[in-house]
Amino acid sequence: QVQVVESGGGAVQAGGSLRLSCRYSGRGSETYAIGWFRQQQPEKEREPVAAVSWSGKSTYYEEYVAGRFTISRDNTKNTVYLQMDSLKAEDTAVYYCAAGRADYHARVSHLVESWGQGTQVTVSS
Repeated sequence: QVQVVESGGGAVQAGGSLRLSCRYSGRGSETYAIGWFRQQQPEKEREPVAAVSWSGKSTYYEEYVAGRFTISRDNTKNTVYLQMDSLKAEDTAVYYCAAGRADYHARVSHLVESWGQGTQVTVSS
């Protein structure tokens, strides 16, 4: 069973930056794709943000964060990072780390195998 734990959320002004970290563990966890999702309000569905393949060579971004967010992976530290720059008020959400057996699985919520507990990101305008 793969486990993921997020850290690094907080409050920032619009235009600022934050870096989220996702530490993964468990047997075979280094072979899983890792994705980030966010949930802006409790009644809304979690939406994909970005994902990275197990090797770190392939990355994926949704259009609403492309060019502002950067996902990367360090398998020596079992950690995936989400660098968020040029933050906007609409980026305010709880951000979740997710593990999937394939790249696509880390980008589609119902295919995710393991979720983190979430970390709050608040951007004030």
